[in-house]
Amino acid sequence: MVVDAWLTRAARAHPDRPAVGALTFAQLHARALRTAAGLDGVGPGERVALALAPGEDFAVALHAVWLRGAVAVPHDLRLTEAERPAADHVLAGPLPSSEVTGAFTPVTHHDLDATAAIIQTSGTSGMAKPIALSFGNWLWSALGSATALRSPGPERWLCALPVSHVGGLSILVRGAITGGTAVVHESWDTQRVLDALTHDGITLISVVPTTLARLLDAGLERPPALRCALVGGGPVAPELLLRAAAAGVPVSQTYGLTEACSQVTTQRPGDGQADAGPPLFTTRVRVGEDGEIFVRGLTVTGNDPQRELATGDLGRLDAEGRLTVVGRKADTIVTGGENVAPTEVEAVLAEHPAVAEAAVLGRADPEWGEAVHALVVLRDGMSASPEQLREHCAARLARFKVPKGVRVVEDLPRTGSGKLLRRGLR
Repeated sequence: MVVDAWLTRAARAHPDRPAVGALTFAQLHARALRTAAGLDGVGPGERVALALAPGEDFAVALHAVWLRGAVAVPHDLRLTEAERPAADHVLAGPLPSSEVTGAFTPVTHHDLDATAAIIQTSGTSGMAKPIALSFGNWLWSALGSATALRSPGPERWLCALPVSHVGGLSILVRGAITGGTAVVHESWDTQRVLDALTHDGITLISVVPTTLARLLDAGLERPPALRCALVGGGPVAPELLLRAAAAGVPVSQTYGLTEACSQVTTQRPGDGQADAGPPLFTTRVRVGEDGEIFVRGLTVTGNDPQRELATGDLGRLDAEGRLTVVGRKADTIVTGGENVAPTEVEAVLAEHPAVAEAAVLGRADPEWGEAVHALVVLRDGMSASPEQLREHCAARLARFKVPKGVRVVEDLPRTGSGKLLRRGLR
């Protein structure tokens, strides 16, 4: 099945509407055509690395690659060459450009079964791996997301996530599909994001719990145009949800992964419940006997909607089909024969008024096999002793879940999008 090329269609339907930053769809299309014409030697199906910072040039390069019928391979510029996924060509700045656009025939349609992009997983628990996502995966993800978020029309979606990962790139792609605007920041800057939410008409923003907390700490309150802060990257502590509600910030929790082209389940805006919501209409979710989450559907890599993807995540479904994510199978701490989910203990630690961030891990122990340990970052100007934090946990958790040790640290290792980098804790 084929569909009209997304940017070509958007430029025809909404030529003067902002697409990315200050570029309208017509301007983005014109620049992408000139860049595509300058990509001598790039053939259909070849992989083109996008070694560019987030922003207008990145968007131009992305669509130029697709206008050539090639596959986009976004590169995380923080990684070494050896860590980046392989490609046949590398596209870096300044972008090639040719005014003689008649030298090649631009692609006018996207084959939904063809690979559109190869994206690396975030590598929070292990080594990052490349995932091939088709044009169909992106299309159904965009439609499922817009339906779940009840989009009333074109959105202004703020992207301060790495566009080399699925969460950031999906904002650019959804804009091209739905005719919305992507407001792209090169990296996370709390004050800049706060200013944009206050003054730039932002209707949607994608965050992780840590960056949402930073915005609230910086004074975010009742942003005038914001319909929803889409929170992914891990379970959200109840205390953080209460803070967001008190500040008039509508939150939609979501669960997703690269292999399913971002969102799998999503709450409606302002839902407020402590779960990750029901599946998109384009996905199906099942929880196995051991608690592992399985996903299948039109957004899952491989173009086989009947194939189940074993996510490696643990969760449970309620009677209404809403998903609560517990944690990663690989992160489960087995202490004295009992299973402990680090995220549960982290959420309890985050409820302490002195704790800004927390991470929990298992350490080898001769008596317990593994012992629960916690690393915490305290809020500026506040203090709490390890014993006080253990007592706080003991009042709320079973005894075997209470950390045997608590250490105060200055910061925690995180990915570019703000997710906790668990493999960096050890």
